[in-house]
Amino acid sequence: MVNRLYPGGEARGGRAEYLVMNEQYNLLVVEDDPLTRALLVAYFEKEGYHIVAAENGSGMWAHLESARIDLVLLDINLPGEDGFSLTRALRQRSEIGIILVTARKEDMDRIVGLELGADDYVMKPFNERELLMRVKNLLRRTCRQREEEEPVLTRYCFSGWVLDSERRRLTAPTGEQIALTNGEYGLLLALVRKPDRVFTRDQLLEVVSSREWLPNDRTIDVMVNRLRRKLGDTPNPRLLVTVHGVGYRFMIDAD
Repeated sequence: MVNRLYPGGEARGGRAEYLVMNEQYNLLVVEDDPLTRALLVAYFEKEGYHIVAAENGSGMWAHLESARIDLVLLDINLPGEDGFSLTRALRQRSEIGIILVTARKEDMDRIVGLELGADDYVMKPFNERELLMRVKNLLRRTCRQREEEEPVLTRYCFSGWVLDSERRRLTAPTGEQIALTNGEYGLLLALVRKPDRVFTRDQLLEVVSSREWLPNDRTIDVMVNRLRRKLGDTPNPRLLVTVHGVGYRFMIDAD
């Protein structure tokens, strides 16, 4: 895989802990304390993100060489090259999202980190829910340009169905126009535009609603079930497929 920071470059080495990667939102934790590192990895995995972790700068560079990373949670007090130096080097090479997570409480440290190019600064001990919201907000900003640069089609054809994004119209194989609510249309368009990609319920809820979501919110499940009925994708779904414990995926090769 070619990385956007160092195309064709060799990894710099360093001990790194590899976990499963995701094509949409990949997080990297750079933290030398094993307990904090494990806490962050476990929490963001539980929230549906795919995450890798390293204990120092060399491990961070190794991950950036080998995979696409969308956001870095970076400790300041690291052995060898510290978080300030790593922030400066990262920002010289990329617009990747950077959140400094540190025990330092001095205002000057926060100012220096932001001046060097960090996007946000969180002090330990941190509130996990607050950190999640900061990560989500930063990902929205930093990933928007990447999404806008991708080619956008106006008609999507699958299993005889046609979804016309210009007219916001879904046409059945029989030629019948199928009525969709705004939420159903937004949800179907998001899934169809990214075939075979796994979306978490959290990510899909952001597509159909601007309100704050709740962890037990079942809005997406209800909408998916309604879409399945309208698409005739029941009782054994072949288009809108459940990925257990994660969310949903649109299968482009359903036929």
